[in-house]
Amino acid sequence: MRKPNSNAIYRYEFTVPESAVDMNGHVNNVVYVQWMQDVAVMHSEAVGGTLAMHAAEGTWVVHSHKIEYRSPAFVGEEVVAHTWVVNFRRVRSIRRHKFFRKSDNRILAMGETEWVFVDGKSGRPKMIPDEIMHLFPLVAKDDES
Repeated sequence: MRKPNSNAIYRYEFTVPESAVDMNGHVNNVVYVQWMQDVAVMHSEAVGGTLAMHAAEGTWVVHSHKIEYRSPAFVGEEVVAHTWVVNFRRVRSIRRHKFFRKSDNRILAMGETEWVFVDGKSGRPKMIPDEIMHLFPLVAKDDES
């Protein structure tokens, strides 16, 4: 795996809490969607995107989520989450995610979120400012983690 630009692919490690596990004994599917949002926000905060978003008087809202589950995760396992931005298109942006089990590097889930940048007051779509786009180097499909 190539060493990513520190701003391009954000990496976060955590341990699966008991609260994430469902009656089937593994991480519930909706928990992954929450984790997708959480690591997206962490990435934004880490590179100054949240401050830039507020300065632009805008906010991000989700248009759609797609997720593919590959292998179950269980309470106490260490998980590595990767997230990166694939593109910016006027008012929309695609962000991808991969979740790995740390012990065997097995992919647990992969997902994609389409975000829409909106005006913070009106809620109407708003052009993504260059100041925000420059904070997130795009990762081409061939360079994904």
